[in-house]
Amino acid sequence: MENFSVNSARSYIGKNVNLHLKDGAVIINVQLIGIHKGSGKNNLIEYTPYGNRRSTRILLRNVAWAELLNSIFLRRAV
Repeated sequence: MENFSVNSARSYIGKNVNLHLKDGAVIINVQLIGIHKGSGKNNLIEYTPYGNRRSTRILLRNVAWAELLNSIFLRRAV
C-alpha cells in the first residue's frame, strides 16, 4: 500500500473526501482546502467539514488514504 503523499493530496484539493487515518479513525465528509509546508517533513493538510466555514489542519503523515465522495449523492441527501 502506498503512502498518502503531497502529490496525491493535491489531486483532492477542492473536493469532498473521507480521510482515513493510520490509527483507524475516519474523518467523514470534509473538503480539502490546501497543503501547508511545515518544518522538515511535517506537512499539514487543511480541511473544512461539510457545511462549516471553519478550517482545521492535520499532519499529512497521519493520513493513510482519502476516499473521494460523489457530490451528486450529497446534494440529494440534504
